[in-house]
Amino acid sequence: MDEQFHYPPDVFNLLVDTIPLLCRSKPAVLVFLQGAGVAQDDLAEVDSIVRTNRDAIKKFEIVSNVLAKVNARGDSGLRPRREIIKRVTEFDSFEACWETDRLKAKGLVAELRATVSAKDSFTRMKQERDAEREQLLARQRAEQAEAAAKRAKIEEISGRLFALFGMEDSPQQRGKQLEAVLNDLFRAYSIHLREDFRRKSPDSGTVLEQIDGVIELDGSIYLIEMKWLNAPVGIGDFSPHLSRLLLRPNVRGIFIATNGYSEPVLTECRNALNLRTIFLCSLKEIVMLLQRQGDLPSLLRKKSHAAVIEKNPFLEILNHC
Repeated sequence: MDEQFHYPPDVFNLLVDTIPLLCRSKPAVLVFLQGAGVAQDDLAEVDSIVRTNRDAIKKFEIVSNVLAKVNARGDSGLRPRREIIKRVTEFDSFEACWETDRLKAKGLVAELRATVSAKDSFTRMKQERDAEREQLLARQRAEQAEAAAKRAKIEEISGRLFALFGMEDSPQQRGKQLEAVLNDLFRAYSIHLREDFRRKSPDSGTVLEQIDGVIELDGSIYLIEMKWLNAPVGIGDFSPHLSRLLLRPNVRGIFIATNGYSEPVLTECRNALNLRTIFLCSLKEIVMLLQRQGDLPSLLRKKSHAAVIEKNPFLEILNHC
Protein backbone atom coordinates (compact mmCIF):
# COMPACT_ATOMS: atom_id res chain seq x y z
CA MET A 1 0.00 0.00 0.00
CA ASP A 2 1.36 3.42 -0.91
CA GLU A 3 2.68 4.93 2.29
CA GLN A 4 1.79 8.43 1.15
CA PHE A 5 -1.93 7.72 1.69
CA HIS A 6 -3.81 7.44 4.97
CA TYR A 7 -5.41 4.15 5.91
CA PRO A 8 -8.57 3.56 3.87
CA PRO A 9 -11.59 2.31 5.87
CA ASP A 10 -11.13 -1.40 5.11
CA VAL A 11 -7.49 -1.37 6.19
CA PHE A 12 -8.25 0.75 9.25
CA ASN A 13 -10.97 -1.66 10.40
CA LEU A 14 -8.77 -4.71 9.82
CA LEU A 15 -6.02 -3.18 11.94
CA VAL A 16 -8.48 -2.38 14.74
CA ASP A 17 -9.72 -5.98 14.65
CA THR A 18 -6.27 -7.59 14.37
CA ILE A 19 -3.84 -5.76 16.67
CA PRO A 20 -5.79 -6.50 19.90
CA LEU A 21 -5.62 -10.23 19.07
CA LEU A 22 -1.85 -10.08 18.67
CA CYS A 23 -1.31 -8.55 22.12
CA ARG A 24 -2.35 -10.35 25.33
CA SER A 25 -2.78 -7.21 27.43
CA LYS A 26 -3.66 -3.54 27.13
CA PRO A 27 -0.14 -2.45 28.10
CA ALA A 28 1.14 -4.81 25.41
CA VAL A 29 -1.04 -3.02 22.85
CA LEU A 30 0.49 0.29 23.90
CA VAL A 31 3.99 -1.19 23.64
CA PHE A 32 3.16 -2.55 20.15
CA LEU A 33 2.00 0.88 18.97
CA GLN A 34 4.84 2.72 20.65
CA GLY A 35 7.34 0.35 19.05
CA ALA A 36 5.85 1.18 15.66
CA GLY A 37 6.81 4.82 16.17
CA VAL A 38 3.47 6.28 17.24
CA ALA A 39 3.98 9.72 18.78
CA GLN A 40 3.56 10.01 22.55
CA ASP A 41 0.92 12.70 22.02
CA ASP A 42 -1.25 10.13 20.21
CA LEU A 43 -0.77 7.57 23.00
CA ALA A 44 -1.17 9.92 25.97
CA GLU A 45 -4.97 9.71 26.33
CA VAL A 46 -5.28 5.92 26.28
CA ASP A 47 -2.07 5.47 28.24
CA SER A 48 -3.52 7.56 31.05
CA ILE A 49 -6.74 5.53 31.06
CA VAL A 50 -4.86 2.21 31.13
CA ARG A 51 -2.72 3.36 34.06
CA THR A 52 -5.56 4.86 36.12
CA ASN A 53 -8.61 2.78 35.24
CA ARG A 54 -7.66 -0.18 33.07
CA ASP A 55 -11.17 -1.65 33.04
CA ALA A 56 -12.64 1.56 31.51
CA ILE A 57 -11.25 0.81 28.04
CA LYS A 58 -10.96 -2.26 25.84
CA LYS A 59 -7.99 -3.24 23.67
CA PHE A 60 -10.03 -2.59 20.51
CA GLU A 61 -10.89 0.90 21.76
CA ILE A 62 -7.21 1.61 22.44
CA VAL A 63 -6.25 0.66 18.89
CA SER A 64 -9.16 2.56 17.35
CA ASN A 65 -8.40 5.71 19.36
CA VAL A 66 -4.69 5.73 18.53
CA LEU A 67 -5.03 4.78 14.86
CA ALA A 68 -7.60 7.53 14.33
CA LYS A 69 -5.05 10.06 15.57
CA VAL A 70 -2.21 8.56 13.56
CA ASN A 71 -4.42 8.45 10.50
CA ALA A 72 -5.32 12.13 10.91
CA ARG A 73 -1.67 13.20 10.80
CA GLY A 74 0.00 14.37 7.60
CA ASP A 75 3.61 13.65 6.71
CA SER A 76 4.52 13.17 10.39
CA GLY A 77 2.27 10.10 10.45
CA LEU A 78 3.75 8.41 7.39
CA ARG A 79 6.41 6.44 9.24
CA PRO A 80 4.20 5.00 12.03
CA ARG A 81 1.39 4.21 9.56
CA ARG A 82 3.83 2.30 7.43
CA GLU A 83 5.47 0.56 10.36
CA ILE A 84 2.15 -0.57 11.88
CA ILE A 85 1.18 -2.18 8.56
CA LYS A 86 4.60 -3.80 8.30
CA ARG A 87 4.52 -5.22 11.84
CA VAL A 88 1.04 -6.68 11.48
CA THR A 89 1.52 -8.23 8.02
CA GLU A 90 4.87 -9.74 9.06
CA PHE A 91 3.56 -11.06 12.39
CA ASP A 92 4.22 -14.80 12.78
CA SER A 93 4.51 -15.41 16.55
CA PHE A 94 0.94 -16.51 17.08
CA GLU A 95 1.97 -18.69 20.03
CA ALA A 96 2.17 -15.45 22.02
CA CYS A 97 -1.55 -14.80 21.40
CA TRP A 98 -4.27 -16.15 23.65
CA GLU A 99 -5.09 -19.65 22.51
CA THR A 100 -8.69 -18.71 21.77
CA ASP A 101 -7.51 -15.83 19.56
CA ARG A 102 -4.86 -17.63 17.51
CA LEU A 103 -6.95 -18.89 14.58
CA LYS A 104 -8.86 -15.63 14.26
CA ALA A 105 -5.61 -13.65 14.47
CA LYS A 106 -4.04 -15.80 11.74
CA GLY A 107 -7.08 -15.28 9.51
CA LEU A 108 -7.13 -11.52 10.05
CA VAL A 109 -3.39 -11.18 9.41
CA ALA A 110 -3.81 -13.18 6.17
CA GLU A 111 -6.76 -11.01 5.15
CA LEU A 112 -4.80 -7.84 5.84
CA ARG A 113 -1.85 -9.16 3.82
CA ALA A 114 -4.17 -9.86 0.88
CA THR A 115 -5.82 -6.44 1.17
CA VAL A 116 -2.51 -4.61 1.37
CA SER A 117 -1.11 -6.67 -1.51
CA ALA A 118 -4.11 -5.83 -3.68
CA LYS A 119 -3.78 -2.15 -2.85
CA ASP A 120 -0.03 -2.35 -3.52
CA SER A 121 -0.74 -3.86 -6.94
CA PHE A 122 -3.32 -1.19 -7.72
CA THR A 123 -0.92 1.54 -6.59
CA ARG A 124 1.92 0.09 -8.63
CA MET A 125 -0.31 -0.13 -11.70
CA LYS A 126 -1.40 3.46 -11.16
CA GLN A 127 2.20 4.55 -10.71
CA GLU A 128 3.19 2.68 -13.88
CA ARG A 129 0.33 4.29 -15.80
CA ASP A 130 1.33 7.69 -14.42
CA ALA A 131 4.95 7.05 -15.39
CA GLU A 132 3.94 5.96 -18.89
CA ARG A 133 1.73 9.01 -19.25
CA GLU A 134 4.54 11.27 -18.06
CA GLN A 135 6.96 9.63 -20.50
CA LEU A 136 4.44 10.15 -23.31
CA LEU A 137 3.97 13.78 -22.32
CA ALA A 138 7.74 14.24 -22.11
CA ARG A 139 8.13 12.77 -25.62
CA GLN A 140 5.35 14.99 -26.90
CA ARG A 141 6.93 18.06 -25.31
CA ALA A 142 10.31 17.12 -26.79
CA GLU A 143 8.74 16.55 -30.23
CA GLN A 144 6.89 19.87 -30.01
CA ALA A 145 10.09 21.66 -28.99
CA GLU A 146 11.98 19.96 -31.81
CA ALA A 147 9.25 20.86 -34.31
CA ALA A 148 9.24 24.49 -33.10
CA ALA A 149 13.03 24.68 -33.41
CA LYS A 150 12.82 23.17 -36.89
CA ARG A 151 10.16 25.69 -37.96
CA ALA A 152 12.25 28.56 -36.59
CA LYS A 153 15.33 27.29 -38.44
CA ILE A 154 13.42 26.89 -41.71
CA GLU A 155 11.95 30.39 -41.34
CA GLU A 156 15.45 31.77 -40.82
CA ILE A 157 16.69 29.93 -43.92
CA SER A 158 13.66 31.17 -45.90
CA GLY A 159 14.54 34.73 -45.01
CA ARG A 160 18.10 34.22 -46.24
CA LEU A 161 16.84 32.64 -49.47
CA PHE A 162 14.38 35.42 -50.20
CA ALA A 163 17.09 38.01 -49.53
CA LEU A 164 19.12 36.56 -52.41
CA PHE A 165 16.60 37.88 -54.92
CA GLY A 166 17.77 41.40 -54.10
CA MET A 167 21.43 40.69 -54.92
CA GLU A 168 21.25 41.49 -58.65
CA ASP A 169 24.57 43.35 -58.52
CA SER A 170 26.52 40.44 -56.97
CA PRO A 171 25.76 37.34 -59.06
CA GLN A 172 28.91 35.46 -57.99
CA GLN A 173 28.35 36.08 -54.30
CA ARG A 174 24.66 35.26 -54.71
CA GLY A 175 25.45 31.92 -56.34
CA LYS A 176 27.81 30.97 -53.52
CA GLN A 177 25.27 31.98 -50.88
CA LEU A 178 22.61 29.94 -52.66
CA GLU A 179 24.71 26.82 -52.11
CA ALA A 180 25.01 27.58 -48.39
CA VAL A 181 21.31 28.35 -48.02
CA LEU A 182 20.16 25.18 -49.77
CA ASN A 183 22.66 23.03 -47.87
CA ASP A 184 21.33 24.49 -44.61
CA LEU A 185 17.80 23.78 -45.83
CA PHE A 186 18.62 20.11 -46.43
CA ARG A 187 20.15 19.92 -42.97
CA ALA A 188 17.07 21.53 -41.38
CA TYR A 189 14.97 18.73 -42.85
CA SER A 190 17.41 16.14 -41.41
CA ILE A 191 18.65 15.11 -44.84
CA HIS A 192 22.21 13.88 -44.36
CA LEU A 193 24.61 15.77 -46.57
CA ARG A 194 28.13 16.72 -47.34
CA GLU A 195 28.52 20.33 -48.35
CA ASP A 196 30.37 21.49 -51.44
CA PHE A 197 33.75 19.86 -51.90
CA ARG A 198 36.55 19.73 -54.43
CA ARG A 199 38.25 16.62 -55.73
CA LYS A 200 41.94 17.35 -56.30
CA SER A 201 44.71 15.57 -58.16
CA PRO A 202 46.84 13.59 -55.66
CA ASP A 203 49.97 14.59 -57.59
CA SER A 204 49.56 18.28 -58.40
CA GLY A 205 46.76 19.33 -56.06
CA THR A 206 44.87 20.74 -59.04
CA VAL A 207 41.10 20.87 -58.61
CA LEU A 208 39.68 18.20 -60.90
CA GLU A 209 36.03 18.83 -60.12
CA GLN A 210 33.80 20.73 -57.70
CA ILE A 211 30.49 19.42 -56.40
CA ASP A 212 28.00 21.77 -54.78
CA GLY A 213 26.62 19.20 -52.35
CA VAL A 214 25.85 15.56 -51.62
CA ILE A 215 22.77 14.20 -49.85
CA GLU A 216 21.49 10.78 -48.87
CA LEU A 217 17.78 10.16 -49.36
CA ASP A 218 16.15 6.78 -48.70
CA GLY A 219 19.51 5.04 -48.92
CA SER A 220 20.55 6.61 -52.25
CA ILE A 221 23.37 9.10 -52.76
CA TYR A 222 22.58 12.23 -54.78
CA LEU A 223 25.10 14.69 -56.18
CA ILE A 224 23.65 18.20 -56.24
CA GLU A 225 24.35 21.05 -58.64
CA MET A 226 22.91 24.53 -58.05
CA LYS A 227 22.85 27.34 -60.62
CA TRP A 228 21.49 30.87 -60.34
CA LEU A 229 21.28 31.97 -63.97
CA ASN A 230 19.27 34.65 -65.72
CA ALA A 231 18.38 32.24 -68.54
CA PRO A 232 17.31 28.60 -68.72
CA VAL A 233 20.13 26.12 -68.05
CA GLY A 234 21.79 25.07 -71.30
CA ILE A 235 23.82 22.03 -72.26
CA GLY A 236 27.07 23.80 -71.37
CA ASP A 237 26.03 24.22 -67.74
CA PHE A 238 24.31 20.85 -67.50
CA SER A 239 26.88 18.50 -69.10
CA PRO A 240 29.56 18.67 -66.35
CA HIS A 241 27.03 17.55 -63.75
CA LEU A 242 25.90 14.65 -65.93
CA SER A 243 29.51 13.64 -66.54
CA ARG A 244 30.18 13.53 -62.79
CA LEU A 245 27.24 11.15 -62.37
CA LEU A 246 28.31 8.84 -65.18
CA LEU A 247 31.80 8.56 -63.71
CA ARG A 248 30.37 7.22 -60.42
CA PRO A 249 28.41 3.98 -60.16
CA ASN A 250 25.19 3.87 -58.10
CA VAL A 251 24.98 7.65 -57.74
CA ARG A 252 21.96 9.80 -58.56
CA GLY A 253 21.74 13.47 -59.43
CA ILE A 254 19.74 16.60 -58.65
CA PHE A 255 20.04 19.87 -60.56
CA ILE A 256 18.53 23.05 -59.06
CA ALA A 257 18.17 26.15 -61.23
CA THR A 258 16.49 29.54 -60.95
CA ASN A 259 15.13 29.99 -64.49
CA GLY A 260 14.25 26.56 -65.80
CA TYR A 261 15.94 24.41 -68.43
CA SER A 262 16.34 24.52 -72.20
CA GLU A 263 14.71 21.87 -74.33
CA PRO A 264 18.08 20.25 -75.24
CA VAL A 265 18.78 19.83 -71.51
CA LEU A 266 15.39 18.19 -70.94
CA THR A 267 16.03 15.85 -73.89
CA GLU A 268 19.54 14.99 -72.68
CA CYS A 269 18.21 14.37 -69.18
CA ARG A 270 15.49 12.00 -70.43
CA ASN A 271 18.10 10.04 -72.39
CA ALA A 272 20.39 9.91 -69.36
CA LEU A 273 17.63 8.27 -67.30
CA ASN A 274 18.51 5.01 -69.10
CA LEU A 275 21.85 5.12 -67.29
CA ARG A 276 21.36 7.15 -64.12
CA THR A 277 18.51 8.54 -62.05
CA ILE A 278 18.55 12.32 -62.30
CA PHE A 279 15.86 14.93 -61.84
CA LEU A 280 15.61 18.67 -62.20
CA CYS A 281 14.31 21.21 -59.70
CA SER A 282 13.37 24.85 -60.04
CA LEU A 283 14.12 27.33 -57.30
CA LYS A 284 10.46 28.32 -57.56
CA GLU A 285 9.47 24.87 -56.28
CA ILE A 286 11.56 25.35 -53.17
CA VAL A 287 10.28 28.89 -52.60
CA MET A 288 6.68 27.71 -52.92
CA LEU A 289 7.36 24.78 -50.58
CA LEU A 290 8.74 27.13 -47.93
CA GLN A 291 5.79 29.48 -48.26
CA ARG A 292 3.29 26.66 -47.66
CA GLN A 293 5.55 25.08 -45.00
CA GLY A 294 5.71 21.83 -46.93
CA ASP A 295 7.99 18.82 -46.54
CA LEU A 296 11.18 18.86 -48.60
CA PRO A 297 11.93 15.10 -48.44
CA SER A 298 8.41 14.35 -49.74
CA LEU A 299 8.90 16.73 -52.66
CA LEU A 300 12.24 15.14 -53.56
CA ARG A 301 10.78 11.63 -53.34
CA LYS A 302 7.92 12.51 -55.73
CA LYS A 303 10.33 13.99 -58.24
CA SER A 304 12.63 10.98 -57.95
CA HIS A 305 9.72 8.57 -58.45
CA ALA A 306 8.59 10.53 -61.50
CA ALA A 307 12.09 10.25 -62.97
CA VAL A 308 12.38 6.50 -62.26
CA ILE A 309 8.84 5.34 -63.02
CA GLU A 310 7.53 7.86 -65.58
CA LYS A 311 10.88 8.77 -67.15
CA ASN A 312 10.00 12.37 -66.39
CA PRO A 313 13.09 14.24 -65.15
CA PHE A 314 11.29 17.55 -64.54
CA LEU A 315 8.00 17.09 -62.71
CA GLU A 316 7.50 20.60 -61.34
CA ILE A 317 5.64 20.48 -58.01
CA LEU A 318 4.24 23.81 -56.90
CA ASN A 319 1.12 23.03 -54.85
CA HIS A 320 1.73 19.79 -52.96
CA CYS A 321 4.01 18.18 -50.34
